[in-house]
Amino acid sequence: MALAHPFDPIIDNDSRILILGTFPSIKSFENAFYYGHPQNQFWKLLAALFDEEIPQSNEEKIAFLRKHRVALWDMVGACERTNSLDSSLRNITPNDIEGLVKKYPNIRAIFFTGKKAKQLYERYFSHLPHPTYYLPSPSPAYRVMSFAEKLERYKLIKDYVCEEK
Repeated sequence: MALAHPFDPIIDNDSRILILGTFPSIKSFENAFYYGHPQNQFWKLLAALFDEEIPQSNEEKIAFLRKHRVALWDMVGACERTNSLDSSLRNITPNDIEGLVKKYPNIRAIFFTGKKAKQLYERYFSHLPHPTYYLPSPSPAYRVMSFAEKLERYKLIKDYVCEEK
């Protein structure tokens, strides 16, 4: 089934890092927002990282990201898939990551919430000068690491979103 990415990037001139997922899950499509599966740990991880309450509404999530200077988008702009697993993505067209980071030059680093997102970035955008970092997937399907282990890896984000570096 051919699908187009349903969400705009969440980014502004104050954003310091860009977090890239692969493509919204079926639940994210249903809930009309990034990391919309109720078992996905993304919002819980960021809330723990910044010692805040987990944002609930889409408006709260956007405000949370802006407050902490975090931009959010996905690698895939269009694809075909049969389920929510990254392994099911076919006929991938990437989003214009290069155009986005050129438009927002304050982005200092790019983070990936999964191996597929990182692989796609390396395939299409490895020429960009930003440092890149793999974060373990917050997906409920990725159970190789505990929440505490994932949070430890996510702490690197704070090095890039501090007031000035």
